[in-house]
Amino acid sequence: MAIIGKEIGKAKSILESGELVAIPTETVYGLAGNAFNTEAIAKIFKVKNRPSFDPLIVHTYNLEQVNKIVKELPQKARLLAERFWPGPLTLLLPKQVIIPDLVTSGMDTVAVRIPNQPLTLDLLQSLDFPLVAPSANPFGYVSPTSAQHVDDQLGEKIDYVLDGGPCPVGIESTIVGFEGEDAIIHRLGGLSKEKIESIIGKVRLMPHSSSNPKAPGMLKSHYSPGKKVILGDIDFLIKKYGKDRIGIISFTKPAEGIILEHQAVLAPDGDLTTAAKNLFSSLRILDKKDIDLILAEPVPEHGLGLAINDRLKRAAAK
Repeated sequence: MAIIGKEIGKAKSILESGELVAIPTETVYGLAGNAFNTEAIAKIFKVKNRPSFDPLIVHTYNLEQVNKIVKELPQKARLLAERFWPGPLTLLLPKQVIIPDLVTSGMDTVAVRIPNQPLTLDLLQSLDFPLVAPSANPFGYVSPTSAQHVDDQLGEKIDYVLDGGPCPVGIESTIVGFEGEDAIIHRLGGLSKEKIESIIGKVRLMPHSSSNPKAPGMLKSHYSPGKKVILGDIDFLIKKYGKDRIGIISFTKPAEGIILEHQAVLAPDGDLTTAAKNLFSSLRILDKKDIDLILAEPVPEHGLGLAINDRLKRAAAK
């Protein structure tokens, strides 16, 4: 199993040798490697069993470093960066030639962000290169929100997990790209559409891609546990599938007649921020239970609820 610790120097040494380290961010844990080293990048795809047509996000620590990675920062992108970085925002921008095509799946745009996690920011500042860091889990499975989640899934394939504690946001970053004057959300995430629109005005939502996605995390079927997930009205689903050997993911209150240890309530207080933080860990917990099926209900469709429902729909996709 991997060593779990807080030693930035150890993580730095491993990354400089071309190997991989799991790193914390405010969203989820990432599997990190040198963004300029194609061999390290190839190891990420291999460890995750991730298709090479699914691009990666480059992580760095300030706008000066971002400008070394991208060719331009449009006005709307700059406004968002100044307001929400460090934070759960990824910008999709024209890439500099220094970024290998393997990072971007051959496209001329690169996804870049500045994470809001003190340990990882310190690590990034200590390195002479940015990091690519997709979620630190096997491709298509539930994203990890703790160091232990990473060790459970990838501990035999990597040497070190930098432990920053539980991820406070709990779902991936929101990805925003640009076409002319238009801003487009390619992936809903930890920064709500409403907050983005409060800074730059109306944005468009991009439909999901089933193959050859333009940005990370756009595949229709993703974030799935081993158990089958069915999304809908909980009462109706219980009547349809019965009460035996099922798990429940609900928003604010447990379902009646189902043992509580087979249930996960995302936010008893009704707070969508709490629900987002608990989503992936709830899927993981129920996936380990002796059940055959996970029934889940959508949360209110506003704010972070859009991103939570997006993850639930893709977890349930066939």
